[in-house]
Amino acid sequence: MKRIFFLLIAISFYNNLPAQTIADALRYSTDNTQGTARFAALSGAFGALGGDLSSLGFNPAGSSVFLQNQTGVTLSINQTNNKSNYFNTASEANHTDFDISNAGGVFVFNNYNENSSWKKLAVAINYNNQAIFDQEIFVTGKTANSIGNYFLGKAQGTPLDLLQLQAGESISDLYAYLGETQGTNTQNAFLGYQGYLFDPVEENPNNTLYTSNLGTGTYNQEFYNLTNGYKGKYTLNLSAQYTNHLFFGLNLNAHSINFRQGTFFYETNTNSNSTVKKVEFENHLETIGDGFSFQIGGIVKVNSQFRVGLAFDSPTWFTISEETLQYLSSMRIENGESYNAIVDPSVINVFNEYQLQTPSKIAASAAYIFGKNGLLSVEYSYQDFSKIKFKPTSDPFFISENNSIANNLSTVSTFRVGAEYRIHQLSFRGGFIFEESPYKDLSIVANKTGGSIGIGYNAGSYNFDVAYSRNLQKKKEPIYLQENSAEIDNVSSSYLFSLNINL
Repeated sequence: MKRIFFLLIAISFYNNLPAQTIADALRYSTDNTQGTARFAALSGAFGALGGDLSSLGFNPAGSSVFLQNQTGVTLSINQTNNKSNYFNTASEANHTDFDISNAGGVFVFNNYNENSSWKKLAVAINYNNQAIFDQEIFVTGKTANSIGNYFLGKAQGTPLDLLQLQAGESISDLYAYLGETQGTNTQNAFLGYQGYLFDPVEENPNNTLYTSNLGTGTYNQEFYNLTNGYKGKYTLNLSAQYTNHLFFGLNLNAHSINFRQGTFFYETNTNSNSTVKKVEFENHLETIGDGFSFQIGGIVKVNSQFRVGLAFDSPTWFTISEETLQYLSSMRIENGESYNAIVDPSVINVFNEYQLQTPSKIAASAAYIFGKNGLLSVEYSYQDFSKIKFKPTSDPFFISENNSIANNLSTVSTFRVGAEYRIHQLSFRGGFIFEESPYKDLSIVANKTGGSIGIGYNAGSYNFDVAYSRNLQKKKEPIYLQENSAEIDNVSSSYLFSLNINL
């Protein structure tokens, strides 16, 4: 009866029991826009150029550089390769998917009054895929750190009474109750206890100390992380050309997040001092969200050959909701007999909505146009990821997470260089990108480097572009315990195909 009473009043406190982490904050704050094939071929160094459907998503002034109406779509084939090293054991996972990278149209309204300084107005609607979450990570190896230590750590300090089933109470009942009154850490402690991974020091309802049933020795572990989804940006763009030298614009952006993750962990051992010989642990996460941001930007044609650009991105204000699902099973041997324990609550944790504010960004760019022969473009952008905020900022849990973000994340500078050379109707392109890690500790996530190449054909009424881009980055993947971290070499590659039609 006591537990039911608390269940009825605990719903109002569910706001204070979130599961957000610094990894979530970075996932939804990072922009890996591919854009059109031409944009990708120049590694996104388009801030001072304009005249590309993806470029206006980085500098809103870019739409008024267009000479005529245009619509286009870009399709991409994306490949990820993750090579892992886990206690000197190597493994590898690959994933391929197909996406729409960019789609939109720009409409140009020329002012035919030659006496007016206002030369042109442009309106555009565009979609950019800002991030593709589809990838797989597979890790295997031997370690002295059992996952039992993870569950044991969650249990220490928790009264035994919260982990034991009462008369007439099911696994699902107690798991749901703990989620609504205690939070995810206690739910994990409950899974470990019901899976016989640890025992109480004293068989007393008030006991808060526990001892592991997994002893010392070597543990064979496998970890599989499968993610999919996307982060997209829908843009309404307005820009204008003033005289022959100044272009400026405004973007109003709607953002969407759709992210799904499944992690599967498997551990076995033959240690004589371990009662538990096998553990399986599954976690599933589904996230949806929407947000808003705005951008302002300008391009100045210093002369017929040289251009400079400047753009400001506001923070993105997201509203996000999450659901989780867990499962644990174990096999133990006692007195020569084998026993299986399956802890399957079949309960979906539905967390209340929370807000996430990503950092603002400023970008400066310059381009040199070699007449009709080609161009060279460079861009620099700056973001302070330590300014990411979970909201409401008065929430005790979010205070802790925001402090962790401020202490562990830093500013990020990104450098892009792109070049294009034209021979009649053909254009040959290439680019390079260097992006600093958002972490102060580069061993967690290293700097990212990448390159791109491409070719385009301009038939007058339409143009067709193809590009290939490749990015490399090293990072650590914690396998539940911080000391159990795999080193991951991530390589992401994309093949992009754009068709743009002049209207």
